[in-house]
Amino acid sequence: MAARITASLLAALWLFVHTCGVWAIVEVNMEEKVEVFRDSTAQITCMYTSDEGIGGISIEWLIVTRSGEKEKIYFQDSFQTKIEPNTPYTDRISVNRTGAEEVVLTIDKVQLEDEREFICQIKSFTEVSTGSTNLRVFQRPNLPTIEGRTDGVATNEDELSEIGTCEVKNGYPKPKITWYRNKDPLQDIPNEVEVSSRTTTQSTGLFSVESKLNLKVKKEDKDAKFYCEVTYSLPGSEAMTETERINITVFYPSTELYVWVDSPKGKIKEGDTVRLHCSGNGNSPSSVFSFKHNDVDIPGEASVNVLENVSRLNSGVYQCTSTDMDTFVELSNTTTVTVNFLDAAVVTPSKTVTMAMGQEMEATCNALSSLQTQTVWLKDGEEVAKGHTLTLKATSMDTAGTYMCVVTVPEVDGMETNNTLRVFVKSSPVLKEDDVTEVETEEETVLLSCYARGFPVPVITWGTHSEKEQLITDGGLVKVISLEQTDDSTNSTISVKVDSNATIFCKASNDEGSDKATFNIKVMTTVYTTPATTTTTTTTTTTTTTTNNTFTISNGTVKAKPPNSAEKVKAESNGVIIAVVIICILLLAILGSVLYFLYKKGKICGRSGKQDLTKEKSSKDNIVVEMKNDNTEESILLGANGEKQPPRD
Repeated sequence: MAARITASLLAALWLFVHTCGVWAIVEVNMEEKVEVFRDSTAQITCMYTSDEGIGGISIEWLIVTRSGEKEKIYFQDSFQTKIEPNTPYTDRISVNRTGAEEVVLTIDKVQLEDEREFICQIKSFTEVSTGSTNLRVFQRPNLPTIEGRTDGVATNEDELSEIGTCEVKNGYPKPKITWYRNKDPLQDIPNEVEVSSRTTTQSTGLFSVESKLNLKVKKEDKDAKFYCEVTYSLPGSEAMTETERINITVFYPSTELYVWVDSPKGKIKEGDTVRLHCSGNGNSPSSVFSFKHNDVDIPGEASVNVLENVSRLNSGVYQCTSTDMDTFVELSNTTTVTVNFLDAAVVTPSKTVTMAMGQEMEATCNALSSLQTQTVWLKDGEEVAKGHTLTLKATSMDTAGTYMCVVTVPEVDGMETNNTLRVFVKSSPVLKEDDVTEVETEEETVLLSCYARGFPVPVITWGTHSEKEQLITDGGLVKVISLEQTDDSTNSTISVKVDSNATIFCKASNDEGSDKATFNIKVMTTVYTTPATTTTTTTTTTTTTTTNNTFTISNGTVKAKPPNSAEKVKAESNGVIIAVVIICILLLAILGSVLYFLYKKGKICGRSGKQDLTKEKSSKDNIVVEMKNDNTEESILLGANGEKQPPRD
């Protein structure tokens, strides 16, 4: 019933309008395009105007398919709202009214396939108006990569050489790749530059682009930096990113050749290892090198020639030749090598010389060298003269010795030679020991040494003094411990067993004379002495002090023997001391007896009176003093015989 009424009303309205000849006006306004990222949400707005109001219009959303047909995906009028089933947008769209004459189509999870034209169609009773918006979808590509050529490129190649490859993946719309050389873009130039690109469409619809650069390489390209620039579109803007820079190895032929001594630096001396280096201003891998010394070929094809343990014969002109096996172009250059030398030093007179005492002589030292030399003379490591000539005068045995001549080249470190001269001075032997030496011993064996210097080398003999001199030989009471000889000295050491005083001599002699030293041996005897021991005992009533002195005297020598150790002393030195000690003891004993006698008589303090002896008997060597306390407030003094003494004022 209601439907019939509505239909009647609409028919009446249509008849009214038609009768009156007035048409309703409908207008639609939409954006030309909407741009969004893939997997984001897109909103397409449809704005319209109509005289009939909301109740007199219907709204339809349509899409344009890949074939160009229109397909409805949404319908709305005053009676119903409907999303068309079985379309790509059935589950992904919604339509909302944002104003009285504005509706918005929302598409969730936009995909690349959604890039199409969306149509908004508004119908009234008398008119239909449409508008459309193109939806554009974008995907930012991955960072681009670049890969350069790993092997070298020759400048003399006829064809263009591949330099590198750039690639960018997963972009939408398709990214664009541009090659650069040192910030200069590279475009296709016949026979010089060629850029080729290949586009791949992924299963997701995203694009991957690969670009290769080929060009005619020049020598200047050895320092060039190559890279790619990728440009791509984003919603509302354009973006750009660059790859890292790469450099390629360029092989080019040499136009000049250089040859030099790489080591050692500075001047060369005999025995050094010399490295000759040959190189051109190119870097062609097909170059072959060869060396010549004074026009004589040296085996090898490397650019480095090593000469080991060189001598002056290695001096001369060295030629290096470089041959490019691709072009057969030859380049040559030379260098001069000078090997400096220093011959062995020659000393005149040579080896040894013998001088008489007071004689003068000159020695010379020379060494042939290619450079300026310096000469010094050393003796025992100390400098004694400068220059080639050494002047000596035999004033003493100290003139004798070994003189070393050292010749050096100041300009070259380590360039040095030397030679020696041995000088002897004729002289009679001189003993280091005194003429007479006193030797005191308590041992059974005595070591005696004699050192004599002279030339010819001295001979040392040993003997004893009794009624006449007698030589002694090795064995028995005498043993030779050591005998050391040099060119001008002798050192002899013997061991002698002694049980009594004796006199031993050593005699050094040679063709020039002799010298003699005497050793007086005295056998020492020792005694031991025990020092005094003191014992003190204290009680509340009695104090006892005992002193014991013990002496042992033997063979005129006294030796004190402490509790823990014995000390050896000389008999002659202690005889007087012992006598003095004995006399002092006797005097002390006499003085003690006198004092004791006087004390008993009461005369020692100017007092007299009865003296009581204690019941205790004092020993011969002890003095006993007894103290008795009869009153706590008064002290009573006892004499040596036990008699009471009144206290002093």
